[in-house]
Formats: sequence, C-alpha cells, structure tokens
Amino acid sequence: MVTDKVLRRNKIKKRIRAKINGTAVLPRLSIYRSNKAVYVQLIDDNKGHTLASASSLEISKEKSVNMSIAKEVGKKLAEKALQNGIDRVVFDRNGYLYHGRVKALAEGAREGGLKF
Repeated sequence: MVTDKVLRRNKIKKRIRAKINGTAVLPRLSIYRSNKAVYVQLIDDNKGHTLASASSLEISKEKSVNMSIAKEVGKKLAEKALQNGIDRVVFDRNGYLYHGRVKALAEGAREGGLKF
C-alpha cells in the first residue's frame, strides 16, 4: 500500500529529475533516506553508472541515523569523490525536504570539499 506521503515525494522527485541531469564531469548527488539508514551516490546519468557511493552503514552500526551521522556520510562521499577527481556535483534531494538529515548530509559534503 502506497501512502499519500510517498506519492507526493515521487511527484516532487519527477519534477526535480526533469530539470537536472548528471554527467561524468558534473555528476548527480542523489540521496535516499530510510528510517534506518541514509544512502548517497554520485551518478553519471549519461552512462547509467555510479561513480561513488557512501552510506550510514559504513560509518555506524546503529539502527537509526541522526544528523551527525548524516553529516559524516556527506564527508565520506566528498572524500571518495575527490579521490576520483570530482569536485563539482548537481544536488538531487530526491523529493525530500531540504532539512534535517538531508541538509546535514549536504553540509557535510560541502565541508568535505564538494561544490554545489
């Protein structure tokens, strides 16, 4: 059963994805958050490849994610991206509101050296 909240997020997600696209030079930073974890990827949409990824499961073995862990995930992704020679990205919040864990992750990625 799909809730109204999920339908709303998917509608917003489609609007966002119609406007942004990731390339090898300027990949898309895509976020997925669940109740237990936060996942983030750098995606080249032209080839359909993931260039780098990070998740809260790499950082902490806790059953839930708070804002400090989300910030660490952003820093970890920025570290991996810089190793691959990527310093600029297009931010895709994936239909989620830009606050809480999503905002913390974005701030962590910026602190790590990514520009968006």
